[in-house]
Amino acid sequence: MSDGYMTDASVNTSGKGKDAAVPDEIKGWCWGAFFLSWVWAIGNKTWIGLLTLIPYVGFVMPFVLGFKGREWAWQNKQWNSVEEFNAVQKKWSFWGVIVFAVVFVVGFVWSAYDSYLSSMGG
Repeated sequence: MSDGYMTDASVNTSGKGKDAAVPDEIKGWCWGAFFLSWVWAIGNKTWIGLLTLIPYVGFVMPFVLGFKGREWAWQNKQWNSVEEFNAVQKKWSFWGVIVFAVVFVVGFVWSAYDSYLSSMGG
């Protein structure tokens, strides 16, 4: 029975800033923020993520973004629902892992090719 009032679960607090409540379904590790750092930060209006572009700070920030990124993205950008938010973050995570894997493979192949050239005297 509805009494005309919104329950806490139905209140959308996204985009309301750093003091906005974050639903439990939002909290957790964010692979998209970890792997795509500043790109993810721009896409999610989480400007603190741009600190990854600063030397030395940039080494720590992916871990901070991985740990707090989902909460910050909820607070900094308006989302239609928790479900939409989770679907979008899942895509960020997927592409973050893909980009990491491609960079890893290219780095490995490049290194192997360089070793091959060195052993051939070139």
